[in-house]
Amino acid sequence: MNASELFSVKDCVIVITGASQGIGKSLAELYVTNGAKVALVARNRSALEAVKEELGNGENVAIFPFDVTETAQLPKLAEDVLERFGAIDVLVNNAGTNITKPAIEFTEAEWDAVLDLNLKSAFFFSQAVYPYMKKQGGGKIIHMSSQMAEVGYYKRSAYSSSKGGVKQLTKALAIEWAGDHILVNAVGPTFIETPLTASMMEDDAFKTDVLSRIPLGRLAKTEDLFGAMLYLSSGASNMVTGQTLYVDGGWTSW
Repeated sequence: MNASELFSVKDCVIVITGASQGIGKSLAELYVTNGAKVALVARNRSALEAVKEELGNGENVAIFPFDVTETAQLPKLAEDVLERFGAIDVLVNNAGTNITKPAIEFTEAEWDAVLDLNLKSAFFFSQAVYPYMKKQGGGKIIHMSSQMAEVGYYKRSAYSSSKGGVKQLTKALAIEWAGDHILVNAVGPTFIETPLTASMMEDDAFKTDVLSRIPLGRLAKTEDLFGAMLYLSSGASNMVTGQTLYVDGGWTSW
């Protein structure tokens, strides 16, 4: 088998949450470029429509404006995707948020906002797609975790807790659903150059500290995730489940 066949996602139906910007948008571009059919999920309809227009791939791209923290409605969302594309081969639970402030200042509402989006929605959307993946004979679920699942950092108590939860969720679902040929993995990036992190990196002291912890000496770019995502989405990883693949420039190797 040649490499292009091994890592192929052609004609796979891939659902991406948080697809209107940042990492989610870049992943949508990656998958569509490689022949996948992509369901774009995010709260902002106009932003999703702009992404769809940018992708310009007609019937291979569909938008689903939806707030994934509305967990009771996630089975309906899964049903809508299935009705549109006829299958759900890969679910990418990418939607996430962060509130950076000292732990002592966190409110309950702020804690819930981070955990509800980063962890709770990932669990319940995985649960919602499970029956369809089981019926079709298998599938792949990829959670967007973080190096913060392994290491602590200042002002990220809720975020680190949510991503540590994602790591353990990945392991638990992988064990429970292996018999149904549903592979569950995660990708854990370091700080990535996105509009979300741009303002953080304007703080020279913060940026210097972050770079000092990354052995490769640079921030990640969204394209640094592409190899890991294609690997976990394709047949190349058919014996891999329950793993978190860190794309962190070596941060978690300290």
